[in-house]
Amino acid sequence: MLPSSTLDSAAALLVLLRDRGLTLATAESCTGGLIAGALTAIPGSSDVVLGGLVTYSNAMKTRLLGVPDDILSEAGAVSEPCARQMALGTLPATGADIAVAVTGIAGPGGGSAEKPVGLVYIGVARRNGTTEVSRHVFPGDRSEVRAETVAAALQAVMRLAESDSRDQ
Repeated sequence: MLPSSTLDSAAALLVLLRDRGLTLATAESCTGGLIAGALTAIPGSSDVVLGGLVTYSNAMKTRLLGVPDDILSEAGAVSEPCARQMALGTLPATGADIAVAVTGIAGPGGGSAEKPVGLVYIGVARRNGTTEVSRHVFPGDRSEVRAETVAAALQAVMRLAESDSRDQ
């Protein structure tokens, strides 16, 4: 269950995107659809949210989002280049104006010294070419990491949409 503050952020993001005439799509790995779920929990979200892709496996990241095999074999699924390509690949796959993508290690297992549990990359891409990726290490158990990832992803989209509107 996501905190009410995250649902409030989702509602505020939908208002911003609606006011700007922008659409959004998601590509989610470690959150398994929670970002799309938070957005679509808000009535009327269908005029902004085009859809979401849960690309949990590497094969799906490649097949649906065009993440190259060399990125997955060299940098790994939990990496800046993978999050970037996931976001970029979501734009043509969905036709959205903005895409947000997340990939990470929610735990409790799967972490290493180089890539600890809680490591998450969030990529946001705008059809005009603006792409940003941020790296986070969230504390807590699996549910907490996933909830923090959703909150951070919503904020990343908000920042991109706000900065994009100032640049026009």
